[in-house]
Amino acid sequence: MDLRLRYDLQFFAKEGPGGEKTEEATSKRLSDARKKGQVAKSQEITVAADLFAFFIILSVYKEYLGTNFLFLFRNIYENIPDTIVMVDGYIPRATFDSIFKKIIVVVLLTVLPYLIAGFALALICNIIQFGFKITPEPMKPKFDKLNPLNGIKRIFSVQSLFNLLKALLKIGLISAVVYITLTGREESIYLLYDMPLKQGIALMGDLIIDLGLRCALVYVIVAFADFLYQKHKFREDMKMTKQEVKDEYKDTEGDPQVKSKQKQRMREAAQRRMMKELPKADVVITNPTHYAVALLYNQDEDPAPKVIAKGADFVAQKIKEVAKENHIEIVEDKPLARMLYANVEIGEFIPPELYKAVAEVLAYVYKLQGKI
Repeated sequence: MDLRLRYDLQFFAKEGPGGEKTEEATSKRLSDARKKGQVAKSQEITVAADLFAFFIILSVYKEYLGTNFLFLFRNIYENIPDTIVMVDGYIPRATFDSIFKKIIVVVLLTVLPYLIAGFALALICNIIQFGFKITPEPMKPKFDKLNPLNGIKRIFSVQSLFNLLKALLKIGLISAVVYITLTGREESIYLLYDMPLKQGIALMGDLIIDLGLRCALVYVIVAFADFLYQKHKFREDMKMTKQEVKDEYKDTEGDPQVKSKQKQRMREAAQRRMMKELPKADVVITNPTHYAVALLYNQDEDPAPKVIAKGADFVAQKIKEVAKENHIEIVEDKPLARMLYANVEIGEFIPPELYKAVAEVLAYVYKLQGKI
């Protein structure tokens, strides 16, 4: 009996246009994603920074904070008999409005440093992670989010599982930190009932700050791990299939076959123009079999001889044929032909370092033609 399991390897192949996403994202894809607000970011970084800032500021301004709140409560309760005046058995609404306005002003002035620090840190953390760019794209309504099937997919996605594990890890670590911090301090906590108000507030403030800083440190560790995961996940999500890379290249650079044909047509047009100008040449310098360069020197207009045609192999043979048809002198000079072909483009004047060599060739040609 054959107990071997038969299976089709194609079953494990990932579906999608162009096959698996094995190619790193191109700069254009990353730029398009950035415009849509799709970036690698970790919200935990911002939360960790805000927590640290909150408890550090609390440790610095705890006396100021405690004094302000004690003053607020004392001021409210001591002035109740004078402030609250009953009218027909009821407290007027204007009295309540006045009291609450004073309370709101004091509270806002007290917590203002925390609000400013939280906003600044949230902005800085986001800028550090992915830079600064305002885009309205994430605020646009997306109707696919209303699809219940998409919602179910998100609930049971890898990201949701990771978020669940991350939440459980944070709960476990913070619980352990709270337990370790409070262990051995039970007596101090039990004595709160017998302490004066200010001493009790000071003790609780120190305990809360110590506990908060420890929890913030745990949050920093979790945030760093989450940031690395988000970077990796974003890079994987942005990967492209080979077909997508080809399609993007076609969209940005054009179809390679079309571009090749365009270049071929441009070369042919340039060659036709070159052959049309060739009969004006004074001399054709050859390799003799591989290269041919045609020079024209107009003493009244040009500062130096100019290359008006050049070519290799088949084109070189064509240049020589046209030169013979138009009775243009053909001079064999292998080093000079190679130098001209490699360093001077069509329509350019020869460089000064080749003046002497070219002048000798032209003098020889002019002597044959009886011009000198």
